Amino acid sequence: MLKHMLTGALFAGVLAGLFAALLQYFLVQPLIVLSERYESGELVHFAGVAGAEAAHDHDHDHDAADAAAATDATAEPAAEGSEAHSHHHDEASGETPPLTRNMLTIGFLALVYVGYGLLLVAGFAVAAQFGIQVTARQGLLWGLAGFAAFQLAPAIGLAPELPGTPAADLTARQIWWVGTAIATAGGLALIGYGRSLIAVVAGAILLALPHVIGAPEPAAFGGVVPPELAASFAARALAVGLASWALLGWLAGRFWSQDEAST
Repeated sequence: MLKHMLTGALFAGVLAGLFAALLQYFLVQPLIVLSERYESGELVHFAGVAGAEAAHDHDHDHDAADAAAATDATAEPAAEGSEAHSHHHDEASGETPPLTRNMLTIGFLALVYVGYGLLLVAGFAVAAQFGIQVTARQGLLWGLAGFAAFQLAPAIGLAPELPGTPAADLTARQIWWVGTAIATAGGLALIGYGRSLIAVVAGAILLALPHVIGAPEPAAFGGVVPPELAASFAARALAVGLASWALLGWLAGRFWSQDEAST
């Protein structure tokens, strides 16, 4: 029984992790790379606005051209230089080569989703003790619940962050994140499987409690990354998580139901 549980979680987690890595490569990673250019100072937020205001204050025939040239000189030289000697520059600056970075991302996401798969399968086993049978369709719902507990609810207080974004104390954020995930999972379980009004009310209280307490906040807001880029990153990261958790839940439920039928 334990062997079947581990095998199902392993296959489901690896497949979901590969799927998440594929989505992240096309949707999320380009935003991370762009934000790193802002963090390093290669690009400067509001540089274009400042250049436009300077051009407006001076003569359009002469000074506007100078302001545009100054703006280009601020934003572009590093990019042109990196194109001219990209491989040498990466080695000299200690940056991780793209291939290595992508392979590390794939391995990390596979491990993370295997861990999530183990949590789901453990939940299936507990549910089975109460006579609840999980199929692929129900596994999909469990996957969506996992997304809500581990990504959506924590993101309400701690949105996915790009490099260069100020943040509160790491330990405080980790404590709040773990507490939010546990409270959300417990609240959804009580609402979904509770057999009394008291259980549903308790579940609703658990869902709201972390947000009533509030997530840790940085001492001051700011950063070098444009807010439009940060918002796009948060939306895409959550979308990738939603799709990956749905696939993970469906696969884990399918493998679980097949193992149950064979025993």
